[in-house]
Amino acid sequence: MPRSRDVTLAQVLTVAQMRAAEEALIAGGTSVEALMEVAGRGAGEYVRRIAATRPVTVLCGPGNNGGDGYVIARHLMEHGNPVTVVAARDPGTPAAKNARSLFKGTVVGPDAELHGDVFVDCLFGSGLTRALPDDLMALLTGLAANHHLRVAVDLPSGVESDSGQPLNADLPASDLTIALGAWKHAHWTMPAAAQMGALRLVDIGVTLQPEAAALLQRPRFAAPAPDAHKYRRGLLAVVAGEMPGAPILSATAALRAGAGYVKLLLAGAPLLTPAPAEPVETRALPPELVAAHGDLAELLADPRLAALLVGPGLGRNETARQRLRAVMERAIPSVIDADALMLLGPDLPLKAPTVLTPHEGEMAALERAFGLSGDAPRRCRAAALAKASGAVIVLKGPDSLIAEPDGSVTLAPRASTWLSVAGTGDVLAGLIASRLATHADPARAAREGLWLHGEAARLCGPAFTAGELALAASRALAGALS
Repeated sequence: MPRSRDVTLAQVLTVAQMRAAEEALIAGGTSVEALMEVAGRGAGEYVRRIAATRPVTVLCGPGNNGGDGYVIARHLMEHGNPVTVVAARDPGTPAAKNARSLFKGTVVGPDAELHGDVFVDCLFGSGLTRALPDDLMALLTGLAANHHLRVAVDLPSGVESDSGQPLNADLPASDLTIALGAWKHAHWTMPAAAQMGALRLVDIGVTLQPEAAALLQRPRFAAPAPDAHKYRRGLLAVVAGEMPGAPILSATAALRAGAGYVKLLLAGAPLLTPAPAEPVETRALPPELVAAHGDLAELLADPRLAALLVGPGLGRNETARQRLRAVMERAIPSVIDADALMLLGPDLPLKAPTVLTPHEGEMAALERAFGLSGDAPRRCRAAALAKASGAVIVLKGPDSLIAEPDGSVTLAPRASTWLSVAGTGDVLAGLIASRLATHADPARAAREGLWLHGEAARLCGPAFTAGELALAASRALAGALS
């Protein structure tokens, strides 16, 4: 069966995995020089498009990333772009020396004063593990400041690839970052991801690597079957608590993400303070959302329930704990969010396929509950929690990711920064729970819900509310129908 380049190009590699991928290509008969030529010309074409006819300055370091820079410069010169190479150090690898010998254009030393339109950073790539020395840091920042557009090749120099952490303070931001061969974790991990501008990838032919993380892809949704009905499409119950807004937001989103039937379980307590003439909760709910009052255990006994969502607006008192316990005892596929995450512990074991959706503070609480240290990159922490709990973990934030109990990790592309508003986490929980109700696969539901969340935010544009985000979910889903 031929390999899928779509899947392969969606992988996200550590430095060690990238080296293994390159070594496999070399073992298969491709030379380092040939790989450098493919990578450099691919990156050079992106630079040529952004530069148009404007002059380009390429900063080359001593390693193979610098060699890529010489290939980029040669590609630009062949296409008529004025180009100057700044050699920060003499080439130090055979492939970089070869690339330097093939470039017949202008090469200047690090003391040259250059100003221009486009600056290309090929100082260091993904293997850097220590801070740039003062002279190279000054050279990098000076050239970046003296040019209008800044392009980083593979990674911005001074960024640690596996963690996304800057190795120097005050590194210049890029307008475009061109990944070579495969995505690296820093491309999708804060704080580095915020400084990279637009992202592009040059394919050099690497194969799918074992245990590689993956970039979240657009899912493929199908319309309901011709004989579908509301229960076959999935009945989702959202367990309410002491605060009304959050579960309504979750349920509103869930109604628009595929589930056939969404119920709000009020468990015998009024959702809002009733008014004499008409209960406020009746007026506050969407007309298509069914609100059920009564004993929670009895409400949860409905054999038609396909999935449960508990946590948004639940509260953290003993009543909330008992509601969470009732959900978990039912052993139905569940999404556990918000307040419920703060109540989890060894006395509340997970008994069904479950998705946990913590933000950073909730993540720390879960790590304490499960005896985990929390001293590792986010993806490693999420993977450790997934293994310890047996649940799929959606670790929310500006660099959201999904970790599964088998060790699989999926990284989400950067979503709209307008998501930083109250209630959007409740919407995400509703989207994931709705998808879980349709097929009972927690990892798939997490991927689908997280993608819908980001796509709905894109469709909303700027300055939206959580309610508007929830309403946009059906438009997001429509865009991914197969």
